[in-house]
Amino acid sequence: MSYRSVLEEVTVGRAGQWALKALADLRGVTPVRHPLGFVCLPLERDGGEGVCLHLWSDALTHAETTTSQIHCHSWDLVSHVLYGQVRNVHAVVRDAAEDATHRVFEVVSGSDGDRIRPTRRTVRHSTGLVEVFGTGQTYTLGAGRFHSSVIPEGGEAVTVALGRGRPGSHDLSLGPLDTGGHHVARKPLDADETALAVRLLRTRLTEEA
Repeated sequence: MSYRSVLEEVTVGRAGQWALKALADLRGVTPVRHPLGFVCLPLERDGGEGVCLHLWSDALTHAETTTSQIHCHSWDLVSHVLYGQVRNVHAVVRDAAEDATHRVFEVVSGSDGDRIRPTRRTVRHSTGLVEVFGTGQTYTLGAGRFHSSVIPEGGEAVTVALGRGRPGSHDLSLGPLDTGGHHVARKPLDADETALAVRLLRTRLTEEA
């Protein structure tokens, strides 16, 4: 599979069928707990392009973020909701000094996890546009746009996320003013958890087929 081929499947309305086929052969794919609260199945990474399946479910143990849910990407996002509902909550971020509430952190991801580096930039933020997307809907978000992805309490959701890197952009997160630099490991699911995640994905996608 490739970014272009998956984007075509999404565009023509075959994302669900594509995802079920992808789940039939997960050789070399290790699901991990993402710090933003979902399980990520990284299906493709080729240079600056990537394709992942994201699953939010209370049936699986969540990773906890060390900064906050408000973040921006170094890549342009195309997200297609395969199941459930996702709220894309935009954040309005402005620089601040004495009245700052958060610090901007740079997130540098590698094979061993994420290195969280505090920057000198301090900010305040407020809630901006709130978009609600359901099964079969697609939304986009440009690199550098602060937002958070919110799932209804107790709900489940599945998305396919396609990313295309934008040169000069950085992965950033808002966090507490006094938090220092640190490392966060991306913890893989064990065999039983992986089987449960795949079973949940297949069940939810079959329901929508």
